[in-house]
Amino acid sequence: MAGGGVVDSKGGARAHLYEYRITPYFIFACIVGSMGGSLFGYDLGVSGGVTSMDDFLKEFFPGIYRRKQEHLQETDYCKYDNQILTLFTSSLYLAALVSTFGASYVTRNKGRRASIIFGSISFFIGAILNAAAQNIAMLIIGRIFLGFGIGFGNQAVPLYLSEMAPSKIRGAVNQLFQLTTCLGILVANFVNYGVERIHPWGWRLSLGLAAVPAILMFIGGLFLPETPNSLVEQGQLDEARQILEKVRGTPKVEAEFQDLVDASDAAKAIKHPFRNLLKRKNRPQLVIGALGIPAFQQLTGMNSILFYAPVIFQSLGFGAGAALYSSAITSAALVLATFISMAFVDKFGRRAFFLEAGCEMILCSVAIAITLALKFGQGEMLPKGIGIFLVVVICIFVLAYGRSWGPLGWLVPSELFPLETRSAGQSMVVCVNMIFTALIAQCFLAALCHLKYGIFLLFAGLIFIMSSFIFFLLPETKQVPIEEIHLLWQNHWFWKRYCGPDLKSQELQLQKKTDHQASQLKPQSFEKYGRNGPPASRR
Repeated sequence: MAGGGVVDSKGGARAHLYEYRITPYFIFACIVGSMGGSLFGYDLGVSGGVTSMDDFLKEFFPGIYRRKQEHLQETDYCKYDNQILTLFTSSLYLAALVSTFGASYVTRNKGRRASIIFGSISFFIGAILNAAAQNIAMLIIGRIFLGFGIGFGNQAVPLYLSEMAPSKIRGAVNQLFQLTTCLGILVANFVNYGVERIHPWGWRLSLGLAAVPAILMFIGGLFLPETPNSLVEQGQLDEARQILEKVRGTPKVEAEFQDLVDASDAAKAIKHPFRNLLKRKNRPQLVIGALGIPAFQQLTGMNSILFYAPVIFQSLGFGAGAALYSSAITSAALVLATFISMAFVDKFGRRAFFLEAGCEMILCSVAIAITLALKFGQGEMLPKGIGIFLVVVICIFVLAYGRSWGPLGWLVPSELFPLETRSAGQSMVVCVNMIFTALIAQCFLAALCHLKYGIFLLFAGLIFIMSSFIFFLLPETKQVPIEEIHLLWQNHWFWKRYCGPDLKSQELQLQKKTDHQASQLKPQSFEKYGRNGPPASRR
C-alpha cells in the first residue's frame, strides 16, 4: 500500500519472505469478487443504446424523436442535445458519488463483502424500477438505486481484489474488475442490438436484464470470504490467519500476516481517516490516487464514447442497427485490450502502459477531429470509407484506453493508500470518478453540439496533460507489496519532501533491533556476568 511511512516501520524487510500458490479457493474469491464490475459495465453499455432507440424516445422524449427524424434541418452534432435525456444517464453517477461515503463506513467496519452484497441488492431494485418505468420520474428513481449499487460495488471491489492478490500478480488480479466491466459493456451492446427490433418494449428488456448480474453477484457474495486485511482490521485475527493461509495455499504466511497486523495497529490509531488523508505525509495518495487519476480517467473522453457510442455513430450517419453494431465492435476492442493489460502490466509496469497508450490516444483524437472537420457537414451522410475509418480509429483509441487508463485508473489508486485510510481513500476515488463521470455524461452532448469536432481536440490536450502528470509524479508500483509502497514515496524526486523517513519510527525500529539482539545473547553470558550482561569493557 502506499503512503506516509507509518504503516509498517519494518519497511521492506519481510517482502522476500512472502509465499503463495494459486489455489481454487483464491480463484473463486477473485472471480466472484470481480463480478461487481459487470454492474458498472452493463449500465455503461446499455445507457447509450437505450437512449438511441426510437421506442424509448417516443415514450419519454418525443421532442428528441421528432428532431432526430428532421436531422437535415440542423447540424448533425446537435441531434441529441437535451439536458433531461443526459440526466437519465448522469443521475446514476450522481447517486453513486453520494453513496460512496456510506460505502466507506460499511467497507471499513463491516467488511468489503458486506458492501458488495448491499450493492447488488440496490442495483437489482434499480433494474426492476427502470424496466417497469411509466414516466421520467420513475426512470430517474430507478437510476438512483442503480447508482447506489455502483457506488458500493466500485468502492469495495477494487479493494477486495488488491487485498486478496499476492503482490507479484496484483496488477493482473485487480484488472479482473476492468475485465468484468468490459464484458458487461460488450454484453449490453449485443443485448441492445438484439432488442432494438422488438417493438415497442425492447428497451424495457434491455434495462431489466441488468438484474441478472446483480442476482449473480448477490448469490456469489453470500459465499465470498472476507479479505484477511479487513478481518485483521476488525480484530478477528484467528479467522484472518485461516483465510490468508487458504488464499495463499500455504501455512507459511507468518511474514505477510505480521505485516497486516502491524498495518492494522497503525490504522487503529486513526480515528478520522478522511481528515488523515489531508495530512502532509499522505499528500502523494491524495493528489495522485484520490484526485488526479480518477478525474483524468474520465477526461480521456473514453466514457463519452461508451455512453453515447450508438448516438455518436447515428450522428455520423450510421443507421440505427449499424450504430449499435459499431458500438459493439468498440466494446469488443475494449475487452481485448483488458486481456493485453492483464497479461503484461506486471511485466512492463503501470507507467509504461500509461505513457505509451497516452501517445496513441492523442494521435487518434486528433485524427478524429481532422476527419470530422473536413468531411462532416450539415445533414450529410458520411461516405462509407470515411465511416469505416472513424470506426477503426475509435477502436484503436479504445484499445489504448483499455490497457491503460481503463484498468489502471482503478488498479493504481487501490494500491496507494495505507490501511488506516484505505476505505476513505477508495471512497474519494469513487466520488471523484463519479463526479467527473456525471459531468461528462451531462455535458458531452451539449459540448459536441457547440464545439463540434473541437471536442476531440480538447480531449487530446487533456490526455497530454495527464500523461505529463504520470511521467513526473507516479513511481512504478509493479510487484511491490501493498503494505510497502510507502517506501517509493521516500525515494521519489518530488514526494520525498513530503514523505521523508520518520525519525521517530527510525528510533523505534532501532530500539526493537537492540532489544532483539539482547534477547539473543547466549545463556552462559547471563550466568557469567548476571542480568546486566558483560561489563562495558567486554562488550
